Amino acid sequence: MKRIIIDLAFIAIVIGALSLAFRGQLTRWIRGARAEPPGKTTELRASTPTGQAGERKILYYQDSMNAAHRSDKPGTDSMGMPLVPVYADEMAIKSGTPSGTVLISPRKQQLIGVRTTQVERQEIQRTITTVAQIQPDETKIAHIHVKVSGWLDQVYVDFVGQLVKKGQPLLTLYSPDLVATEQEYLIARRGQKDLSSSPFPDVSRGADSLLRAARERLSLWDISDEQIKKLDETGEVSRTMTLYSPITGFVLDRKAYPQVAVTPDMDLYTLADLSTVWALADVYEYEAPYVQTGQGAEMSLAYLAGRRFWGRVNYIYPQVDPQTRTLKVRIEFSNPGFQLKPGMFAQVQLKVDYGLHVVVPQEAVLDSGSEQTVFVVRGDGYFEPRRIETGPRVDNQVIVLSGLKPGETIVASGNFLVDSESQLKSAVSDMKH
Repeated sequence: MKRIIIDLAFIAIVIGALSLAFRGQLTRWIRGARAEPPGKTTELRASTPTGQAGERKILYYQDSMNAAHRSDKPGTDSMGMPLVPVYADEMAIKSGTPSGTVLISPRKQQLIGVRTTQVERQEIQRTITTVAQIQPDETKIAHIHVKVSGWLDQVYVDFVGQLVKKGQPLLTLYSPDLVATEQEYLIARRGQKDLSSSPFPDVSRGADSLLRAARERLSLWDISDEQIKKLDETGEVSRTMTLYSPITGFVLDRKAYPQVAVTPDMDLYTLADLSTVWALADVYEYEAPYVQTGQGAEMSLAYLAGRRFWGRVNYIYPQVDPQTRTLKVRIEFSNPGFQLKPGMFAQVQLKVDYGLHVVVPQEAVLDSGSEQTVFVVRGDGYFEPRRIETGPRVDNQVIVLSGLKPGETIVASGNFLVDSESQLKSAVSDMKH
């Protein structure tokens, strides 16, 4: 009971403020209606529901600031303000209608700014706009190492950013171990040739094994088949070995300089194939459920005005940044002209398709936190409060999961005042009971 009185007092304050604004106008309407000659219908009478004619019946008078203060006769409240009449047609509720259904005359609807809209089923799409930074495709990065210690003799690729082709020579290496292995290979090759006709099978097989072992060692040190073939043909040991690029790409890092001693653990070059690049986009955690792998994305850059790039999400990183509360989303883009360069910032748009849903304007929903309510137009000035279950909010629209059907008409504007009227009627009805 205490809670009802508190709610009633709050609602009475809202309606009382409105009553102060409308009281003068309502008084003029009532006086004009009483002053009309018999037989002439006033605009106020014309606005009453169908079936009501003649003078409107006053049930009682009430304080505009305190709905619990009533009187059977006109008068004033404690502040000297006139009591407001309450009419029978405003308190009437259709039989069988849900609790809280309220009757509001057309003129009053106009004064409080009631605007209605029809519930529709629509295809809902949402665009997530965010920023991204371009990075090389990590699956297309090559690190160049030597597999034997030595000294660099010549360096053919000598600056960062240089574009190299697959098979292009990068450097030459002098290694005493490599020279010794080549000599062992030539000795094993001559021995295999001389002992292949030996009457002892074990001797012949041993020579073949030594030759295979020497050749395999050269292969493991990245000596190509062409170089080994040249060694077979010439029979001369090559002082240096040439390393070739395994991919077509740009030099991102270089530590290869002439006359420098190198070991297998040194990263001499880092090459990146930029024919495809990644864009790492930041998506807020509340948007993460709407992003999926395989989803299309559009990218634009401020310094490439008018150009649009299309790619697809190929990975969503599992961790959230604790500072920015964002999630990294990786999008792959084709880069045939190398216009997209690592380190560039871009704007990315991700299209989210929700499918076909019942939607209403966001302003039509009264959200108390624990429940969402809309007012359904029942006709003849009646408005029914109805609880609904809502889904995501998309571009000032709310997806309705249950509670409404397409074709129903609801209040889109002025619903706060309609809600105040409804709660007042419900409170008065509960007090009567």
